[in-house]
Amino acid sequence: MSGQMRDAGRAPIHRKSQGGFTMIEVLVALAIIAVALAASMRAVGNLANSEVELHQRLLAGWSADNMLAQLKLAHSWPDVGSSSYDCSQGNLQLLCTERVTATPNPVFRRVEVLVTTPGRAGNLAQMVTVVANETNRSL
Repeated sequence: MSGQMRDAGRAPIHRKSQGGFTMIEVLVALAIIAVALAASMRAVGNLANSEVELHQRLLAGWSADNMLAQLKLAHSWPDVGSSSYDCSQGNLQLLCTERVTATPNPVFRRVEVLVTTPGRAGNLAQMVTVVANETNRSL
């Protein structure tokens, strides 16, 4: 009995709680990291798609600019109407459509170049210029 009395008078032994994370806290942290990584991967994928489209638009713009430069350098009076031709750049197939329309001033014609990719809706590039009739003008 004296042993039981002795134990009853003692203060209970408290174990120090050890520092660390519970399993739930670790799982929540992993879930947050997984969502953040998934979002960043999606953003990187969208960025890669945007880069490809931007490159295509750049090449299409060069094609349109080339066609208008050729027209101005030829010093010819374009006929009213529409024509399409291949204007590929590198390995990118492009189709240029040139539309020539009359303007209120008979000395000028409006020339519009639309650049598209065959089989895809919408224009990659569009440029417009006005060409003066230089065929009767002395240089």
